[in-house]
Amino acid sequence: MQADFRPTLLSRFVSPGSHIVSPEAWNPLSFLIAWFWGIMARLVTAGVLFLLLMPPGVFAQEWRTYGGDLGGTRFSTLRQINRSNIGKLKRAWTYHMGEMDRGGNATDGHHAAPFESTPLVIDGVLYFSTPSNRVIALDAESGTEIWQFDPQAGPTGQRRYFQHRGVAYWQNTGGDDRRILFGTFDGRLIALDAKTGKPCRDFGEKGEINLRTGVADAFPSAEYAVTSPPAIYRDLAITGAAVPEYPSKGPSGAVRAFDVRSGKLVWIFHTIPEPGEAGHESWKEDAWKDRTGTNVWSLMSVDTERRLVFLPVGSASYDFYGADRKGLDLFSNSLVALDAATGRLVWYYQMVHHDIWDYDMPAQPVLISLRRHGKEIPAVAQVTKMGFVFILDRLTGKPLFPVEERRVPESNVPGEVAWSTQPFPVQPPPLVRQSVEEADIRTSESNRYCTELFHSLENHGMYTPYGVELTLVMPGTLGGGNWSGGSFDKGSGYLFVNANELGAVGAMRPQADDAPERFRRVAKGGEYARFWDENEWPCQKPPWGTLTAVDVNKGEIVWKVALGRVDELKATTGTPNLGGSIVTAGGVVFIGATTDSRFRAFDARTGEQLWVTDLEASAHATPVTYLGKKTGKQFVVIAAGGGGYFRGKVSDTLAAFSLPDK
Repeated sequence: MQADFRPTLLSRFVSPGSHIVSPEAWNPLSFLIAWFWGIMARLVTAGVLFLLLMPPGVFAQEWRTYGGDLGGTRFSTLRQINRSNIGKLKRAWTYHMGEMDRGGNATDGHHAAPFESTPLVIDGVLYFSTPSNRVIALDAESGTEIWQFDPQAGPTGQRRYFQHRGVAYWQNTGGDDRRILFGTFDGRLIALDAKTGKPCRDFGEKGEINLRTGVADAFPSAEYAVTSPPAIYRDLAITGAAVPEYPSKGPSGAVRAFDVRSGKLVWIFHTIPEPGEAGHESWKEDAWKDRTGTNVWSLMSVDTERRLVFLPVGSASYDFYGADRKGLDLFSNSLVALDAATGRLVWYYQMVHHDIWDYDMPAQPVLISLRRHGKEIPAVAQVTKMGFVFILDRLTGKPLFPVEERRVPESNVPGEVAWSTQPFPVQPPPLVRQSVEEADIRTSESNRYCTELFHSLENHGMYTPYGVELTLVMPGTLGGGNWSGGSFDKGSGYLFVNANELGAVGAMRPQADDAPERFRRVAKGGEYARFWDENEWPCQKPPWGTLTAVDVNKGEIVWKVALGRVDELKATTGTPNLGGSIVTAGGVVFIGATTDSRFRAFDARTGEQLWVTDLEASAHATPVTYLGKKTGKQFVVIAAGGGGYFRGKVSDTLAAFSLPDK
């Protein structure tokens, strides 16, 4: 971990260049005048003055950022829909975005591009993105289309589809310049006029900038895709990207900030430190050069008050073999806090050392607060694929609950040197199983496949590296937790996290002399094979997916329930799941995520399922909730598209729900 960051009172309230009264010239009136104008300058610079002039409660009725707020809490103060009346919730409107054929298997939707978008709702307009990168604006109360923008329009050849989680919104101080910002699969950052959907011509080159420039120049055909919305801090759009997981050389995973008006680069942070930068010593010899991975493909969070942006950084490439990058590999698999205005490193905390499991930091960091000894501590919670939740001090990066470095299994792959220890949080306890014993395997006659598979695998507990023999890793690459992340209710101190109970299977096999890597993970089910049967039911006994409430003040699990059901088994087994939750002041946790094409609501206090409805396909996305400007009705909206890593129906549905008219 690196330097602390505690802005002084003066630096918070007196803007650069403002007049500060000297001690010799001290008088109360002069000081008050200087202090007042210092605060006003700060507010104007931050765009906060506009917020202060807004009618009370307006922003609470909307969903202005991916995570509900810049800190990713996914909490809404709305309570019109609550525990007592949620049983009456009905479909209010349905919008079909028109992308049913998104590749994959036509019969079961396997590997069709998923519809993962989380909409934004501002001033009565709902904005979302599609699996082909289109951006669409709807009337938030009726679902009527207002405009759409297609970045693949024109003679671009075959249409591309990929996961895309949404867009970001920015407005100037006066509110007369409102922009939608989003990234594309081919590495562009685009700014649209929020009212018309037309490109903002003053942004970059006719409304877009080429994000590949400066980070992917030497790798023109390599992946550089923006699948998550940028983080917005004042007048900056802060971007990461998806880069190759194989081979090890490719585009940089650096994080950059661009001016939202002009598109000009403001700062860059090297997630793989260059010579002279903190953390560079963790890379042996020239292992850092042209290294890809170590990127932020997921969501960042922003603390505007403390001028911090939080980066969940992924693993270094190649994901499963690190003989050419022996060491800690900073800042891979770390939560990194930067000065949001400058990109300066404030602190970091590495959660996996020398990752050879593809244990990216996958989720948006959740900015929470803890109550301890009568004081409120600003903190950040990081959900991980390992099933851990790390809770750190937001200012220093120090753990707020004990974390132990424990010895873990060694690797038997030639050349590989697994790090000897890994950090294990003592509290909260792991949310999922991290090992599987023979007694855990389904043993009925119909599950003989799983029994035979288990006995063919090597496993030595948590952090077992993929070896030269076929190996079981638990949790696998889908987690545990994933980009689904968590939602947080400050009033109760509960953090709600959905997770997978799903292992992975693979062996490291030598490659040809001219291959980019000496070893590569392989298995009968492909490079990312799962520990499940022919039906894609996990091989261990249920639950296979869970929703958990964690009391962040005590570091304890309050309740845990199976999330989802396998209809063929006629049981609430829980299912593999991707897609997050939201929580409301009405005491309700809303979540889709499961593979059973259902949308559910749970009691935030007890975990009791209060409501469930069928969807056209599984909702591998995070819902939103907002209040209609005209009707005053609370709506809940979710994308139900299916596809992705799981079999099942595919749809192009955006579904809205509300209570019936009185």
